[in-house]
Amino acid sequence: MTLSSSWKLLFYSLCIILKVDLFHFNNSISNVMKRLKLEGLPATYHAMSRVVGGQRLFGDREKEILRKMLWQVADFCGVEILTYCVMSNHFHVLVRVPEKGVVADAELLRRFRVLYPKPTKYQTAEFTRLEKALREGNMDAIAIRERLLARMHDLSAFMKTVKQRFSIWYNRNHDNRRGTLWMERFKSVLVEGAGNPLQTMAAYIDLNPVRAGLVEDPKDYRFCGYAEAVAHSITLTRIGQAHPKDPRHRATRGIRHIWSAYADGTLRESFTQEMALQAHRELIFGKRAGQAGLSESERKQALKVLEQEDAILPRATVLRCRVRYFTDGAVLGSAEFVRGLAGRWQVDRELKYPPKIRAVRGAEWGDLSVVSCLRNAIFHG
Repeated sequence: MTLSSSWKLLFYSLCIILKVDLFHFNNSISNVMKRLKLEGLPATYHAMSRVVGGQRLFGDREKEILRKMLWQVADFCGVEILTYCVMSNHFHVLVRVPEKGVVADAELLRRFRVLYPKPTKYQTAEFTRLEKALREGNMDAIAIRERLLARMHDLSAFMKTVKQRFSIWYNRNHDNRRGTLWMERFKSVLVEGAGNPLQTMAAYIDLNPVRAGLVEDPKDYRFCGYAEAVAHSITLTRIGQAHPKDPRHRATRGIRHIWSAYADGTLRESFTQEMALQAHRELIFGKRAGQAGLSESERKQALKVLEQEDAILPRATVLRCRVRYFTDGAVLGSAEFVRGLAGRWQVDRELKYPPKIRAVRGAEWGDLSVVSCLRNAIFHG
């Protein structure tokens, strides 16, 4: 939905009268307008959500519960997590949403059970009712099927289910806390699903704990996809096998998918788990394999350089800064990929002119472009 200039002026006037923070109001409008989803087509998204007020509410226990819920809900919704990172006041997830397709009755029942591994009496009765209805193929089965399928193969349904289920758990386990837990609607960036754009976005997400100063190497932060994939690789080396339903196995599969193509998107003929982890590590560290993070002084110096319009720094250095292209851009990919979506963006937002497509600046990113109105304050410490 596009807000006309007159409506914006009216809203701004009301904000001033009501003493509403215009900065946060502008951000809210921007977030609503930026989201782009490809309905009925396979697509990859970087989605993120922040705790209300930016409060650091999540300790290790909360992060672990949220981590498990991400995998659990992804299984139910039929989406694939490529990587993720859970922080103390927000989380990121890089997720591949497949094209909507037929879900067999047996798979529908399995997914229903996934959401309730320890069902209550009511949930057990619901499952029995669902199983009976599907077996008999009555009208009740059609309604149940439609209700469940509406929550599958969709980014919004996935994020809504994760956030709602975690909110309920969090409030119940923190003195029956009341009120909203999440700040706003989730944000998302549509990402080209192969090659350099996907690989760069994955590295940016996995480097969250490094940017926050929690660890120097993301493999040491247990609440991110890269760390889970490394842990699974170590397990395989030690015992030679692992259960395929182990989330760490799924994390490894995500890294392999990320690196299943060359930078230009051309599929590799063969690529092992070890090769995928090595490629990811090389992107994360660049030529600074022995220095995972940046000191505060180095970060400040990098940001000072990046303020210049034509500044170019090593990619590994810039990835250790906060880059709004990866969180506030609407579409991220090769110039060709982004141009292919410009028309859809224009129509969806009823724009008179097509959006500008900008090359991502600050480093040698390759053919990486973005649909975004971002011009200033792109890089942060």
